[in-house]
Amino acid sequence: MDPEIFIAIFRQALWTVLILVCAVIIPSLLVGLVVAIFQAATSISEQTLSFLPRLMMTLTALGFGAHWGLNKLMEFFIQMIHQIPQVVG
Repeated sequence: MDPEIFIAIFRQALWTVLILVCAVIIPSLLVGLVVAIFQAATSISEQTLSFLPRLMMTLTALGFGAHWGLNKLMEFFIQMIHQIPQVVG
């Protein structure tokens, strides 16, 4: 196996993971930022006020993005299956 092929596969795997993680984390981070600004402006230091909206946004992003994310993973897996002869031989 050539090192270039391994590097290309590894780069594509990392890119797929990065896209899938960012689709869930970025909306949660934005909601957390808005809640933190609200807490700083009103001097409210309630722990659940910062946790619950982020949790709800993460679950919502997972719910809406699960089909898309599964399709991305399946595309990556099928592409890896098609690359087996190139890697082995």
